Amino acid sequence: MPAIEPATRARAPVASARADGGPDHHRVRRRGPARSERRTEAIAGYLFLAPWLVGMLVITVGPMLASLYLAFTDYTTGGTPEWVGFDNFITMFTDDPRYWASVRVTLLYVLVSVPALLAFALALAMLLNRGIRGLPIYRAAFYIPSLIGGSVAIAVLWRQVFGSQGLVNGVLSAVGITGPSYLADPAWAPWTLIVLNVWTFGAPMIIFLAGLRQIPQELYDAAEIDGAGRLRRFWHITLPQLSPVLLFNAIITMIGAFQAFTAAYVLSNGTGKPLDSTLFYTLYLYQSGFSYYQFGYASAMAWVLLLAIAAATAGMFLAARRWVFYGDER
Repeated sequence: MPAIEPATRARAPVASARADGGPDHHRVRRRGPARSERRTEAIAGYLFLAPWLVGMLVITVGPMLASLYLAFTDYTTGGTPEWVGFDNFITMFTDDPRYWASVRVTLLYVLVSVPALLAFALALAMLLNRGIRGLPIYRAAFYIPSLIGGSVAIAVLWRQVFGSQGLVNGVLSAVGITGPSYLADPAWAPWTLIVLNVWTFGAPMIIFLAGLRQIPQELYDAAEIDGAGRLRRFWHITLPQLSPVLLFNAIITMIGAFQAFTAAYVLSNGTGKPLDSTLFYTLYLYQSGFSYYQFGYASAMAWVLLLAIAAATAGMFLAARRWVFYGDER
């Protein structure tokens, strides 16, 4: 025992010094390489992100800031931007009847085609969810319109379908009915574009089908035992359980509808005819910039569209608090 006590007393000050926060040379030496390694990893990460960061700044952020500046200027090709303040916005809202015509056409397109597309996609998803044979084939076939629906080729095909001598009138004439010239009649022209948008139901349908597969079958079995019919099961089980998916599809489809351009451009030859009945907002924006060379005015229109989409999206999120049900809520 007398030989052990000195050793114990000699080690005690070292241990207490480390416990009191004194310098620990071994730990300091270990932290140095760790910090250097983390710094190297951070540099490597930023290097890998550099192409995306450059692309974001050059292709997205830079043009957005430039268009924000041009929105307050009078700028044409070859000229110098002249600061005019809010004149573009004042002209837009008070002295441009074609602008309000484009707003009306776009709102009609959004308010009619988006609910119709979602309803059609949900109906088909529920049909496919019943376990029919050849489901992958049907799923692929129904998804194809979403891939090609926004292309120029489909817009040209749509002209052949709804032209005065097109497929629709050909079928009607076979049963003794003379159909109108859908693309030349202002009362019918916007509806051909709405039908085209509803036809591109594939992507929302696939998402709905995935959501339906996640609903527990036990809920339907319990409701059926309690005597609930199909309509009540759909209203009280399917819709609440599918509400987050419905919200997602509604927002994505709505944003796409506000930005619709190709079909209206092709079917009207870039003019919005007849009588501006197919003059979508984006088509008039394109005309203002690349037909009339009023780039300042077109930039102002673009920012109004951005704010309108942001406001509509925010409104849908606020309204979703009342009808969207999440599984972890009680």
